[in-house]
Amino acid sequence: MAHVVQKYGGSSVASADHIKRVARRVAARHTAGDQVVVVVSAMGDTTDELYALAEQMTSNPHPRELDVLLSTGETITSTLLSMALHELGVDAVSLSGAQAGIRTTAVFGRARISGIHTDRMEAELAQGRVVIVAGFQGVSEDLDVTTFGRGGSDTTAVALAAALKADTCEIYTDVAGIYTADPRICPNARPLRDIGYEEMLELATTGARVMHARAVEVGELYDVAIRVASSFDESAPGTLIHRETTMEQGNKVRGIAHQDHTAKVTVRGVPDRPGIAALLFEPLADAGVSVDTIVQNASVEKLTDMTFTVSPGDLTEALRVVEAVKAELGAAQVVSEPDLGTVSVVGTGMASAPGFAARMFKTLHEASINIDMISTSDIRITCVIASAQVGDAVRALHDAFELDRQD
Repeated sequence: MAHVVQKYGGSSVASADHIKRVARRVAARHTAGDQVVVVVSAMGDTTDELYALAEQMTSNPHPRELDVLLSTGETITSTLLSMALHELGVDAVSLSGAQAGIRTTAVFGRARISGIHTDRMEAELAQGRVVIVAGFQGVSEDLDVTTFGRGGSDTTAVALAAALKADTCEIYTDVAGIYTADPRICPNARPLRDIGYEEMLELATTGARVMHARAVEVGELYDVAIRVASSFDESAPGTLIHRETTMEQGNKVRGIAHQDHTAKVTVRGVPDRPGIAALLFEPLADAGVSVDTIVQNASVEKLTDMTFTVSPGDLTEALRVVEAVKAELGAAQVVSEPDLGTVSVVGTGMASAPGFAARMFKTLHEASINIDMISTSDIRITCVIASAQVGDAVRALHDAFELDRQD
């Protein structure tokens, strides 16, 4: 008997028929003798619809009330799936995040899991039931409902697998696994057999939307093997995310990730002195603005330019914060560019082999794509480019690194 945690995303439970299909899949696993915990997302575009309803009430919904509202989407799915399983003769119980024992920090909209009390889930499993948990949510120490942000159901599933010491965590979505690039813009992209946590985390943080970065972090921390597969094609094996990866022979680049939209802020004429970066980035952090790529130009006459990127949704707040500290910084000017994107190549083998950066830059040059900024890690190279050229960049790099080749 295996102990498995399954997660079904919004596209997998988008309608009553979709939920019935998932119920049949879960029922088959349960009938085979496995203990099954299922984590579900909200149906289809339900979360967006709930956001829209809140905005009809107020342009600035209270964070606590918004979290209570948004959490109902996953609750609806969990109860419907339980009903569908009962109809198939399978005993099941739906649990909210709070009922499942998920305790979180009290940061509404982006709470983090502080602990999971598994007693209720283990008791239900011991009674032979399928346990269905509403994803994306938990409860603070003050018993306020909290949510984890976009993609939070992935985090719920991996965290539950860790807490319950499950044999495996299966993430079901509308694609056949983790691809070498986004197949919607790169027709030659193919699913990977497996990938390491570190590579997957880099792909997730640089734009690959199949897995949420926080879920990968939890998986790596607790050594939870995660299989990403299609809920619509049971013949596709999916991609295993785990600690050891069977490196694909002859190619050190595992995938191309991209972000269609990012924004850049440049603070010009900043005095080059100790502590100046803290004066800029601490207020941004306090305002909840997440900064990505940071570049500081070489000092000329003890003045420098500092440039950083943020998500387009954070640009207005970032500019407000920077303008507020501009005088304290002694900066001459603040300018921004909203119409940018990023493209990244990721692969563990890049750390020990030369030539990958040169090939990337040459490929973009030959495609007439100008590089605005560059950032790197041991296993990643990211270029900031014009938003309109992101698709061309992904396709060109996928071809240049021959990622369409099977091993």
